[in-house]
Amino acid sequence: MYVTPEQIAATNKANVDAVLSVAAAQFAAFEKLANLQAAAVKSVFEESIANTRALVGAKDVQEFAALQQAFSQPALEKAIAFSKNVYEVATETNGELSKLAESRIADWNQNFVSVLDKASKNAPAGSDVAVAAVKSMLAAANSAYDSMNKVAKQATEIAEANVAAATETVKGLAKAKKAA
Repeated sequence: MYVTPEQIAATNKANVDAVLSVAAAQFAAFEKLANLQAAAVKSVFEESIANTRALVGAKDVQEFAALQQAFSQPALEKAIAFSKNVYEVATETNGELSKLAESRIADWNQNFVSVLDKASKNAPAGSDVAVAAVKSMLAAANSAYDSMNKVAKQATEIAEANVAAATETVKGLAKAKKAA
């Protein structure tokens, strides 16, 4: 069982492709977050100017206080929307990186089993038990990984539902406070 230069080159190419895929996913997430941040800064700046102009034009203290209170509701809603957008980008990126990791793990497992099969063909008699034990351990590890992955996905879904519920609760509280 010898490793050929073609096998080394293929492995290196696969590793470089995996690193580039992770880098591309991270850069895409960074770009989305930067765009969100730039839009938020621009929006806050434009609203600050408009709010300042409105406050300067207030005729009395009651109008000034009413304007300040009126400005707080849209700001809160935009902060909630911004947080939700950041969370969505993070969740999306996590999903992409998880898929890449799952793909690499599947490739690694396949290559390991292939190497194990080749090694078992050249192994001395009686080593079948050891090879079977290693394959059994690998299958158990894969099963445990799959179970943990399912639990993590369920936890992510629960967290997303909780974030959505919390967002709606905060919006409801803000609207109730505004109505009062």
